[in-house]
Amino acid sequence: MVKMPIVVLISGGGTNLQAIIDAAASGELPVTIEAVVSDKPNAYGLERAQKAGIKTLTLEYKGFESREAYDVALQQLIEAQSPQLVVLAGFMRILSAPFVEHFLGRMINIHPSLLPKHRGLNTHQRAIDAGDGEAGCTVHFVVPEIDAGPMIIQARVPIHDGDSSDELAARVLKQEHQIFTRAIDWFANSRLRLVDGDAQLDGKNIEI
Repeated sequence: MVKMPIVVLISGGGTNLQAIIDAAASGELPVTIEAVVSDKPNAYGLERAQKAGIKTLTLEYKGFESREAYDVALQQLIEAQSPQLVVLAGFMRILSAPFVEHFLGRMINIHPSLLPKHRGLNTHQRAIDAGDGEAGCTVHFVVPEIDAGPMIIQARVPIHDGDSSDELAARVLKQEHQIFTRAIDWFANSRLRLVDGDAQLDGKNIEI
């Protein structure tokens, strides 16, 4: 089986990265992780990658005069790995429009809310404060507008009375690991594509 080369971008602990590493190692996911890139040199996800024998690269923002200048360097770093898919697995930098447009249709992100609800940060506490009955996570194609790209797949979990944001986050995270690897598998098997601004699975628009 031909495996699709991917690059994974992280900023933190890398639990979604670990799920991808495990699925690839078991043969469940037909990909090769060419590199894991972090904007933070102390991100624990880098250790996860190193333990798995995966190349790690760090590109810190300090020293760059602008977000655009940083993104040019980041784009070059990613393209040097020749990936067919760029996976944002907890990468916490806002990406410039030219960068996003360059990778349009071959970059996906996971967001810890049921988009379009609760874009941005602190999603779990915001869902609790809003009195939502459920929360969840969304995998989507990345577009210049933050957390607004065409949705690929969602998973839902109930919000229980008395839930803390940490308790809810832990419940959602289990679902993140499942749907993120599923979306990557779809893309790697040429089932998932971005066509004319719509996410399509097996040639049909995905309706969520």
